[in-house]
Amino acid sequence: MEAFSDGVIAILITIMVLELPVPHGTTWAALHGTWPVLLCYVLSFVYLGIYWNNHHHMLQATDRVTGAILWANLHLLFWLSLIPFTTAWMGENHFAAIPTACYGIVLLASAVAYYLLQTVIIRDQGSGSLLARAVGRDLKGKLSPVVYAVGIALSFVSPWISVAIYTAVALAWLVPDRRLERTVAHREPVVED
Repeated sequence: MEAFSDGVIAILITIMVLELPVPHGTTWAALHGTWPVLLCYVLSFVYLGIYWNNHHHMLQATDRVTGAILWANLHLLFWLSLIPFTTAWMGENHFAAIPTACYGIVLLASAVAYYLLQTVIIRDQGSGSLLARAVGRDLKGKLSPVVYAVGIALSFVSPWISVAIYTAVALAWLVPDRRLERTVAHREPVVED
């Protein structure tokens, strides 16, 4: 499951970079028209990197994979696979309201799908599992969808505020969750309930 997910995320990043427009000209000024697309690419690259990193750590704390976990993971990959589309749409339309809202919707759905995957793993492996201990109350994971919803609503007021909100959430997640790293490093046998 991890190798497949890694491959999908790598393909998504490749698709995004192939969609970058080549500037017509050899001066710095030639880049001027491509800056919205480049900015969207950087933000989306960071988001895919965050998901890849946290997904990797989550699976390090997972002892077994079931059919339900596979489907929950596929659900997450579905939403992540829409990031290149909404990235291109938002960038090529210079952060217009509807493309910016759709980008936020994909971010929101991806966050919900990640949370669902995490919940399915914990439900399968028990409340005393390594992942459950590492995640704890997961305030950041529960707050992020609320912030995305605010960003989506504000995209119709000012798309730039929405992009700032999406960027702020990415910055909050940029550093990998140290709880997972510490818990996996100090792995103790899990006692089933």
